[in-house]
Amino acid sequence: MGAMTRWLDPDEQRTWRAFLTASRALMETLDRELQRDAGMPHAYYEILVRLSEAPGRRLRMSELAEASGASRSRLSHAVSRMEAAGWLRREECPTDRRGQIALLTEAGYATLAAAAPGHVEGVRRHLFDALTPAQVDQLRRISETLADHLTGS
Repeated sequence: MGAMTRWLDPDEQRTWRAFLTASRALMETLDRELQRDAGMPHAYYEILVRLSEAPGRRLRMSELAEASGASRSRLSHAVSRMEAAGWLRREECPTDRRGQIALLTEAGYATLAAAAPGHVEGVRRHLFDALTPAQVDQLRRISETLADHLTGS
């Protein structure tokens, strides 16, 4: 039938549960704060950041989905909501009739600029302030290893 299951030992089990609890609680806390202070979920903030950093503040929808880690359908829904808020607009891609480009508007950039200081403070307060410099270094290295492993880069 298949290979035997490699069950987690007690240390691995504790590590896995702590990782899960911490990462979930961190994202829920940041999401709640962004929702309260900026009227947007973390996923929208991430889209605004990606567009703000792109050349001409524009990205193909497919690149935006990849960069923000959202499924195409979830991204499409988010972009529609953000377009209705006036934060971005969609344009047809000149080189690909089926492709669309998302473009950050001035209002979207202003929204991001207003949200960023509070969000960065939240990241600092909930993540970095709780760790020593050595732990921050370890967390970065562990996270880079996992990201490379999981994204195949």
